[in-house]
Amino acid sequence: MNAMKTGSSVLMKEIILLKHGELALKGLNRHTFEELLMKSIRRRLAGLGRFGVTTAQSTVTVEPLEESADTAQAFERLKCVFGIAGLSRAAAVEKDIGVILPAACEYMRGELSAARTFKVEAKRADKKFPLASPEICRLTGEALLGAYPHLTVDVHDPDVTVTVEIRDEYAFIHGSQQKGAGGMPSGSAGKAAVLISGGIDSPVAAWMMAKRGLELVAVHFASPPYTGEMALQKVFDLLSRVARYSGRITLFVVPFAEIQEHIRDCCHKELFTLVMRRFMMRIASDIAAEEHCGALITGESVGQVASQTIQAIACTDAAARLPVFRPLIGMDKEDVISIARRIGTFDISTLPYEDCCTVFTPKHPRTRPQIALVEKAEEPLDVDGLVGRALAGKTVHAVHARGAAAPAAERNGGTLDGGL
Repeated sequence: MNAMKTGSSVLMKEIILLKHGELALKGLNRHTFEELLMKSIRRRLAGLGRFGVTTAQSTVTVEPLEESADTAQAFERLKCVFGIAGLSRAAAVEKDIGVILPAACEYMRGELSAARTFKVEAKRADKKFPLASPEICRLTGEALLGAYPHLTVDVHDPDVTVTVEIRDEYAFIHGSQQKGAGGMPSGSAGKAAVLISGGIDSPVAAWMMAKRGLELVAVHFASPPYTGEMALQKVFDLLSRVARYSGRITLFVVPFAEIQEHIRDCCHKELFTLVMRRFMMRIASDIAAEEHCGALITGESVGQVASQTIQAIACTDAAARLPVFRPLIGMDKEDVISIARRIGTFDISTLPYEDCCTVFTPKHPRTRPQIALVEKAEEPLDVDGLVGRALAGKTVHAVHARGAAAPAAERNGGTLDGGL
């Protein structure tokens, strides 16, 4: 691609620049993290046309390789890729100041026409370029003031920052950088299984741990006929929103009604929730082991409900065979709701379709249980048999960022693909 003057306009190609986040702090293993980020980017661009994706100097360049490539949609998708701290659409032009100046005036027209103040920043990664950064800033600023006489320079708090980056192959021109999703690339921290309900908390917990680089597997406990199809669809929709950031999520739906009925019939009411959650931990641990996960994730917060006291959490953890991550453990509900709104799960979570956690819920659950007491309450139950039958009845689904197909389409195992 060669930038060239054509009358009063300049031919240029629009590309997307992505800035690394925490990857810049990595040492000798940085290349591994960069490769995972590049894979995430390429997966997220699938179906939008051909793009070239390259990385250099803590910046990823996404270049459309055909006219039909949807750069606008690519930009929107890349906003949600973990591992990207900031991103901007930019013009790529020839490294010639005679090309750069008119290109900056033309490419920045939309932002600068609506602004009152601006400043110019220059980054000269190619030290062979004949002009130093201060000179690039001065010449670009003069050109922009000539083209937009209503503007004034404000180096402290400008409406628009125009950046000129001189790199190995091209000069890039772009406006203010937009904030990316941050965090670490998906899969860079390993794999974990999240216990997902239809509530507000567990999707936020899943998102928070995915942001730290964990690949997600989800486990949902369904209790038909006590819970319905819409409750299950709600879970698919919630995971679809999380998948916008994490990438594809494998969902295991586990039938749970038989276990709940046996607990109801054999255990004291005040211990029902604790015994139920211990079964969930056992089943999730088995699925996590099969999927090579290193931890479980839950959306619990200390003191939020009776089953989330210190003593109750200790009782449920005793049934788990993996570490349990609780990213919301010290958060206020309003903090969790704020994140849920930001990632698009809150409105779905508040739909009036109850999940299995509301089935047979006792009015007065025990808040300070002893593990020995809970274990004794489980003695009448065929724990291994109940867990085995639940696992035998599980179904497996693939949830993607554009939503999942209706869960009614799959009931006997296999994969339910929800689109890109």
